[in-house]
Amino acid sequence: MTPAGKHIDTDILVIGSGVAGLAFALKAAGLGRVLVIAKSSMRKGSTELAQGGIASVQSPDDSIELHIQDTLRVGYGLAHEDVVRKVTGYSQTIVEELLSLGVSFDSESGFGKKLDLGLEGGHSRKRILHVADATGQAIEDAYVRAAKKNPNIELLPRHCAIDLLTQHHLPEEHPLQKEPVRCWGAYILDEEGGFVRTVRAKITLLATGGGGRLYLHTTNPDVSTADGVAMAYRAGATVANLEFFQFHPTMFYDPGGEGFLISEAVRGEGAILRNRAGERFMEGIHPQMELAPRDVVARAIDEQLKRTGDTNVFLDLTHKGTDFIKERFPTIYEHCIERGLDITKDWIPVVPAAHYMCGGVKVDAGGRTEIANLLAAGETACTGMHGANRLASNSLLESIAFAHFAYDSAREVFPKAGPIPELPDWDDFGVFNRQEWVIVRHLREELNRLMWDYVGIVRSDDRLEAARRFIHYISQEVDKFYRANPVRRDVIEVRNLTLLATIVIRSAMTRLESRGLHYNSDHPEQDERFQCNTEFRSSLIAKDVHLEEAIIGTA
Repeated sequence: MTPAGKHIDTDILVIGSGVAGLAFALKAAGLGRVLVIAKSSMRKGSTELAQGGIASVQSPDDSIELHIQDTLRVGYGLAHEDVVRKVTGYSQTIVEELLSLGVSFDSESGFGKKLDLGLEGGHSRKRILHVADATGQAIEDAYVRAAKKNPNIELLPRHCAIDLLTQHHLPEEHPLQKEPVRCWGAYILDEEGGFVRTVRAKITLLATGGGGRLYLHTTNPDVSTADGVAMAYRAGATVANLEFFQFHPTMFYDPGGEGFLISEAVRGEGAILRNRAGERFMEGIHPQMELAPRDVVARAIDEQLKRTGDTNVFLDLTHKGTDFIKERFPTIYEHCIERGLDITKDWIPVVPAAHYMCGGVKVDAGGRTEIANLLAAGETACTGMHGANRLASNSLLESIAFAHFAYDSAREVFPKAGPIPELPDWDDFGVFNRQEWVIVRHLREELNRLMWDYVGIVRSDDRLEAARRFIHYISQEVDKFYRANPVRRDVIEVRNLTLLATIVIRSAMTRLESRGLHYNSDHPEQDERFQCNTEFRSSLIAKDVHLEEAIIGTA
């Protein structure tokens, strides 16, 4: 039941209903009342779309140490070894939790029924647990079921977070203004009611997912607009490594419709990348060919498209046999059938697309941000796990692990959180509705095209400088519209995406090298001077936010 009125008080506020938010909520419910808000339905997010699986050492020929080394290698020197060890060492606990929640991972046939393990790019061993090609959906369903049964958890769909509540919303003379920044909840737009709620909480977790909707082509759902990163940044938190945006090499190419992800597990099961002439172009590019790290494969496809002028390349799985394909990839098979393609006989047209945001809100090993009482987990957070490139299927693992680590931090903080001050209601004085909402759509289209053309898979100094100039203009127009009109979800999203774009561009301009997911054709080599994080923090002047110069921290 949706609570009435413009004010909600709760013990713990969770912004985001994916695996990170719900895993945290289930544990935090032991501390007090938990409110979980979702921008759309509870299941509408990247978790549900995750096809491949979750990485966890399960076989005798594998080891935690090998998983650590694979993660560090793919992270190109920026993954934090202490964090990688902590997360990978926690993987068995996570698998046991998922099994207890009713997630039925695929098993091998025959006596004993061992878990069936997949192989994906960058991994040296088979270690991907999966539920056919719909692992994320199975995990999300399990967490939603458990959350609905918990009397201390309230789920609130169709509510869009606008900004975090801190002492910056109090009068300038308030004594708390002299203290370090603290978070006491958020302003939340009730989309159905059309008004803004003031949600006060002792502890807030950001788990809003990524920002793939920044780009023209993406595998992300429409809710992925980097809301958590933008809100945390505006509140004074540090964000890190946002130049490292992972482009998934293989999104189904449909010029007349919406693309969808073709899981890396397809290549893990032997699919071959071919150009239109039928050539296997990954030969000679990397020893692992189709199973090279994603940045290598995405750039190889990008080079093919630019050299030939073709719109797409192809994945060939036809040699694997009809029964195997239908059983192992039922979701992908059905999606393709709906588009008039039988992948047991036809090659799959694919292109790279924005997929995963490796940077985010900077947190420590306990999911704590620099803002007191504010935690972050999942794709929203920059934990140090992924570095300059994410190892396939480490995302679900990291999300659940950091949900647990953030709970441990919340348990320590909760008794000391202190009283929540009286915070002002949302102020919409002076806004008016000119009924010119087409401007928002136009600005977002401009933004998407700008980022795809200038800040995509391959970058250059000139393109980044042009992007910096263009984003300055777009930012001014978005800010002008936001200040003059009633708050709406599409306005909130374009505001957040524009801020994300600004930071991504500045981060990319700061890193004068090529490393992992950031490739600059004017600086094609890796430079050890840049073996460090790219960090930005806002300077808060009244209610305006200005971008500070990059802070380079040790990785």
